[in-house]
Amino acid sequence: MTLLQRLQAMSATTTRTILEGSISSFGGGTNEPLASKIPVLEESASHARYLKFIADGLIDEGLGSAVGSGSSIAVSVEDVVAGQAQDIQASEGSTDDADGSSHLALVFVKCFIIGFIILAAILGNMLVIVSVMRHRKLRIITNYFVVSLAVADMLVALCAMTFNASVMISGKWMFGSVMCDMWNSFDVYFSTASIMHLCCISVDRYYAIVQPLDYPLIMTQRRVFIMLLMVWLSPALLSFLPICSGWYTTTENYKYLKSNPHICEFKVNKAYAIVSSSMSFWIPGIVMLSMYYRIYQEADRQERLVYRSKVAALLLEKHLQISQIPKPRPSIQVEQSTISTMRRERKAARTLGIIMSAFLICWLPFFLWYIVSSLCDSCITPRLLVGILFWIGYFNSALNPIIYAYFNRDFRAAFKKTLKVSCGLAIE
Repeated sequence: MTLLQRLQAMSATTTRTILEGSISSFGGGTNEPLASKIPVLEESASHARYLKFIADGLIDEGLGSAVGSGSSIAVSVEDVVAGQAQDIQASEGSTDDADGSSHLALVFVKCFIIGFIILAAILGNMLVIVSVMRHRKLRIITNYFVVSLAVADMLVALCAMTFNASVMISGKWMFGSVMCDMWNSFDVYFSTASIMHLCCISVDRYYAIVQPLDYPLIMTQRRVFIMLLMVWLSPALLSFLPICSGWYTTTENYKYLKSNPHICEFKVNKAYAIVSSSMSFWIPGIVMLSMYYRIYQEADRQERLVYRSKVAALLLEKHLQISQIPKPRPSIQVEQSTISTMRRERKAARTLGIIMSAFLICWLPFFLWYIVSSLCDSCITPRLLVGILFWIGYFNSALNPIIYAYFNRDFRAAFKKTLKVSCGLAIE
């Protein structure tokens, strides 16, 4: 029999002896109080634990020579038990410190990202509004939609992002059930209005590029005003009316939210999920895709015309040079003007494509999750992932001013002048 087996057998025998001795001493009819027996039981139990530690390999086997002396065993047991307790306390303390530091780092990262998106959305869209108001060159029909879009995006930051930020940072809802309904209504309303504005801009660009001669007759100020009015009124049918009335969710969830004002979850029923996602994203997205596809086709056709015009102009110039005939300067100037117009429209089409790509990248993941989680009753999404999808969609409101500033020369110049004036006033 090996040393390890002998120690295991000794541990079992000692434990059995302790139990038998304890039972016999308790049942022997002596008048000795129970408190006087407890230290003996504790010492015997400590001996058994010590032997068990040796058997499990937790203590070096060289200590087994001390088993024969009671004093050596007592010291070794105290050291083992005390050492184990200190190790447990140290490990628990280090775990708590690590958890606290990681939680603090996560909160700091959340605050930085969320604060950056909110400030970028507010300041960027405010810069668009001020620039159009200050520069007469930007006051064209197309920029009516751009200014209205900037207002919608800025309201998304003020009325939707701020409440979502409080939930993401604190982990709970602190404003009651009434403000929960208002926040959800604001979120759906302004986000839908922002997406519909992008749809209107795509339609406006379609007529400006594909039908440039009919554009002034189609996009009149009256028609633009009606389009903007519809863009601002129709989202209310998807937000305030069904959410404040409780139609958007199930009866059980509505009662649960009203009885728990510290919880604010936007859990919708299947009918509302289909209707709201279609009106807020899928239908405007399909319209934008079809408009951009036609714009791309027209821009490609115009580019081929420009290439053919350049070739024809070069051949004509070469022929006139060989024939020693004076060049018709006016017609060439008209041709150059047409080429520059086509280039400008193609650049506008590219800008629209970038805007639409940013829109799809930001909102498509959210609405895919939204419709799938609403139709699938057994699907469970982590709360952190849901928050990330929300903020990726919100980021679209901060991207639109950046896209206009970078790809539109008139806006870029207006932004520079507005920032110079603003910085000058701030210094004064």
